Amino acid sequence: MKKLSLIVILLISLNSFCQNADLRLLKTFNAGSMPMWDKTMKGVSFSVFPAMPLTPAGIWAYGYFNKDQEMMRNGYKSAITIGLANGLSYGIKLAVKRDRPFVTYPNDIIQRTKVGSLSFPSGHTAAAFATATALTLSTKKWEFAVPAYAYAGLVGYSRMRLGVHYPSDVLGGMIVGIGSGLLTWQIDRWIRGSKTP
Repeated sequence: MKKLSLIVILLISLNSFCQNADLRLLKTFNAGSMPMWDKTMKGVSFSVFPAMPLTPAGIWAYGYFNKDQEMMRNGYKSAITIGLANGLSYGIKLAVKRDRPFVTYPNDIIQRTKVGSLSFPSGHTAAAFATATALTLSTKKWEFAVPAYAYAGLVGYSRMRLGVHYPSDVLGGMIVGIGSGLLTWQIDRWIRGSKTP
């Protein structure tokens, strides 16, 4: 019983420390008035919406015009990856029901864009990392991977700069996005493996 009490106290302390670190880091990213930078960050956040359909379409089109069946298949897998990431992030949001940081800490966090009420995980970040992972797994070239993940990281940063997500929300979105890509590609390997004689 004494060990159990000690574990509970340790977990509560760790949770409190993580929450405080989460807020401190967010306050750093969100602080100060930078109108031009904030406008740019709104644009970066919004860019996820055209990137989601254009990336799978571009991969598929590359395969189609080059008569590359594998790349065409990668286009389909990319679309599934992004759809899965969006579905998972929305489902987790409904399950966790975490309030936005500007709601919980209205005196500390500045809201700089309009959003819904649920915070964890960051759907924009999940979509951006799903897109980057799909592009990376499709091309297997660092020339695509490095800018794709840099862009996804900037999307995650933009959500914190705009005051709508905690760093832990962004981390959750990263895990959902990357995990969706890895899972989709693994399932495809299993399906193809089961079809080989």
